[in-house]
Amino acid sequence: MTESTPTFEIGISTFLEALPHPATGQTISHAERLRNAVEEIKLADEVGLDVYAIGEHHRPDYAASAPAVILAAAASVTKRIRLSSAVTVLSSDDPVRVYQQFSTVDALSNGRAEIMAGRGSFIESFPLFGYNLNDYDELFEEKLELLLKIRETERVSWRGGHRPAIDNLGVYPRSVQEPLPVWVGTGGNPESAVRAGMLGLPVVFAIIGGMPERFASLVQLYKEAAAKAGHDPSKLQIATHSHGFLADTTEQAASTFFPYTSAQMNKIGRERGWPPYSHEAFDAARSLRGALYVGDPEYVAEKIVLLRKNLGISRFLMHLDVGAMPPREMLHAIELLGDKVAPLVRKELARIESTK
Repeated sequence: MTESTPTFEIGISTFLEALPHPATGQTISHAERLRNAVEEIKLADEVGLDVYAIGEHHRPDYAASAPAVILAAAASVTKRIRLSSAVTVLSSDDPVRVYQQFSTVDALSNGRAEIMAGRGSFIESFPLFGYNLNDYDELFEEKLELLLKIRETERVSWRGGHRPAIDNLGVYPRSVQEPLPVWVGTGGNPESAVRAGMLGLPVVFAIIGGMPERFASLVQLYKEAAAKAGHDPSKLQIATHSHGFLADTTEQAASTFFPYTSAQMNKIGRERGWPPYSHEAFDAARSLRGALYVGDPEYVAEKIVLLRKNLGISRFLMHLDVGAMPPREMLHAIELLGDKVAPLVRKELARIESTK
């Protein structure tokens, strides 16, 4: 089943990070970060952003291990913004509970919930919930199959290798939206793009390094797989998720964002064997063809329009929350994204469309 194509959407993705401040070493508590998240979602709704997506992590430096609970809290204080995971680590979760949680958010928000299913960028959830990393690929394929079956039919019969069988049992509550939107999130794996295309599911590419235009080949793979499976590629939704930050001037955005980005990249880099993150790498990434969307509203809007031209995306998610960004800077960036960037992007895309 293929989702309908929307107008161009702009939103926010976050992992609700709780890293130490790069200068003071002070760490925000998980409780405070969670409360701040609800305030951010409320503001994003007020300034007209389309989506707020929260990623699932099970580490001390992130506060969001249960995105659906946070989104449910935000459902009652928002009116139109779509509420999504980014991602739900489906491989180590139970698809029945995932569906139930997000169908509950869907009911509370009157049809605004989405699931972004993926494998996650960290592996802590696998031993935490008793799964073997050797089953990494098989777990995701099997559980995605079950999740899609649950959203298609009220009573489910299913059998797999990593979960007890289900024999004609009902799964409730049912979602307000039919079907409940399920996106596939991927960091650039060709097999993931092909799988999403074959299933006719919308896809989100996490572009956090290099030049975004290099993902054009993955978009093509995705569309070709969709067409072979009988889906209309022109109706498929394609989104990207990239880090970014906004301030009144590009210089202010860069100087504010760099210390937090550097601290986070170096922390992850120590775990994964990366070299130290340099200012030169940061400046290259925030250039027009780079993967960092850091600058004033006009510059960031220009980069998003270029991304749309190169990849044909229908949704752009800016990952604002890097490191330990103070709430005041976060809220101002959200205001700029909704009040300034989104109108500029939509105006330019409408102008381009009118000249075709």
